[in-house]
Amino acid sequence: MLYHDSHSTRYRSPIGAVKAGAALTIRFWCDESDTVLLRTWDGQEHLCPMTAIGEDHFEVTITVPETPMLFWYDFIIPRQHDVARYGNDWDQLGGVGCYYENQPVSYQVTVYDPAYMTPEYLRKGVVYQIFPDRYYKDANGQKGRVRKIAAAHPEATFHDSWNERPALNPDPANGDNMALDFFGGTLRGIKQKLDYIQSLGANVIYLNPIFRARSNHRYDTGSYEEVDPILGDIEAFEELAAAAKKRGMHIMLDGVFSHTGADSQYFNRFGRYDTVGAYQSKESPYADWFTFEEFPDKYKSWWGFYTLPAVDKSNPEYRKYLLDAENGVFPGWIKRGSCGWRLDVADELPVDLLQEMRKAIKQADPDSVLLGEVWEDASNKVSYGTPRSYVLGDTLDSVMNYPLRRGVIDFFNGTIDAHALRRIILHQQEVYPAPFFYALMNLLGSHDRVRILNALCGYDRPGAIQMDRAEAEKVTLGEHELNVAKRHYLEAVKLLCALPGAPTIYYGDEIGMTGMADPWNRAPMAWDFADDSLHDSIQLLLNERRESAVLQTGFLKVNAMDENTLVITRYAEDGKDVFGQPCEGERVVSISRK
Repeated sequence: MLYHDSHSTRYRSPIGAVKAGAALTIRFWCDESDTVLLRTWDGQEHLCPMTAIGEDHFEVTITVPETPMLFWYDFIIPRQHDVARYGNDWDQLGGVGCYYENQPVSYQVTVYDPAYMTPEYLRKGVVYQIFPDRYYKDANGQKGRVRKIAAAHPEATFHDSWNERPALNPDPANGDNMALDFFGGTLRGIKQKLDYIQSLGANVIYLNPIFRARSNHRYDTGSYEEVDPILGDIEAFEELAAAAKKRGMHIMLDGVFSHTGADSQYFNRFGRYDTVGAYQSKESPYADWFTFEEFPDKYKSWWGFYTLPAVDKSNPEYRKYLLDAENGVFPGWIKRGSCGWRLDVADELPVDLLQEMRKAIKQADPDSVLLGEVWEDASNKVSYGTPRSYVLGDTLDSVMNYPLRRGVIDFFNGTIDAHALRRIILHQQEVYPAPFFYALMNLLGSHDRVRILNALCGYDRPGAIQMDRAEAEKVTLGEHELNVAKRHYLEAVKLLCALPGAPTIYYGDEIGMTGMADPWNRAPMAWDFADDSLHDSIQLLLNERRESAVLQTGFLKVNAMDENTLVITRYAEDGKDVFGQPCEGERVVSISRK
């Protein structure tokens, strides 16, 4: 028999990521040979004889590289008539491996910077995500900004009623929703709801983009220097950040730096800014930020959307504009009160730019956070043909945890069982350093997906649009399936509160809002139609999490009792948590889909 389990301390100690230069002990069970070789790879191959330690077990202790990297290992077993190979399982999720006739899939060891640490407020926190146009409108609304709004948004339409449905207005050029309808939510409106958000248990508010832009989602940035006048102004943001800080809360901004809007001070395709944009002249100070195939109408854009011209991220002037210590966008908004940035499509940004971004915000505030949108395994991903690892301690603090979200939804929808969900969780524990793992944004709903209740009714599918919009608009959840979805949602939130990482609530999910993909998942907060029972149950779970040190930073065990039941155990060791801080007790949480 050949056997190794990277999720067990009996076979790998320590399990999980290790600090650069640390010792790592590997064990292997083999009753088919008296010789076992550990094969490692750190850019070149090394063969390490393993020592027999009795009862068919072999062991070797190695020192991992001094430089942060992904380090690999598997096993070579010379037998009487052949040579066996043993490595990671085919799904590459670690744990119990399998036999190979030839070169196996190797086990991954993440070797990270020993100095790497993430902000405590995120590791111990609860995140609340807000789509600003749709959250709350303060009593003054647009007062004092009517002319600025008209100048910035000549195409905008405003809903008469807060409780209307968002409009669908496809762009005839590409089918994308133009998103030019507004409900008029404001930053001061969010400030007025801080009592509500804090009572829910949240200490970090993640705002979808607030910068001036043409659309209501504002991922087509018009100016990184201005707050969109519909939302307010810089003073309103500073008031919100200051009010949150007094409560021990933090405001995280959403930054889009792979592209700008065509309607922007940098590109200015429609001539609405008083700058000379790259579209208007080859002599524009922004001309080199963009790539033109045929000036001015044929240019490189994000995923082919003409409204989103792609930025040359290697351009030194663009980088200076973002990162300059005195006047740069990145440190500038930290100085105004933001706790940091969530980076849109972070895996489309060069690694060296991410490194510079991290340095820029940490210099402005060592406790600031850089969190990325990465949909896959953030430790080992190939993006645009280049292998990338965001967990070594030099780029991101952490990421939005979409793989866990996918696993949780699939579990409750019956696509996978508890054993498979356990493997997803243990894989992340194995490949993510503790500072990264405990700072994950563990989400269920977001502005990019169908509402979580719809997802738990089987409507979450691949792709941004996911299904024909004419059909999506007709989707209404029946009473029975909605009740089942709410029950599963509570169990899912209970799971997030039991796991390392920050439980994350997309505004309105806590009161039972439903909706298919854009634009219906971005409806106004249904203040007048809240499911109070659901809200109270979510509030209880989140506040229990906020008050429990062992649920925040305790050690983790995950067991599948059967195909329907997952048991999470969080515990202290010798009065300490994972980070060596004082911690006591144990919590056992059972999650069931029945």
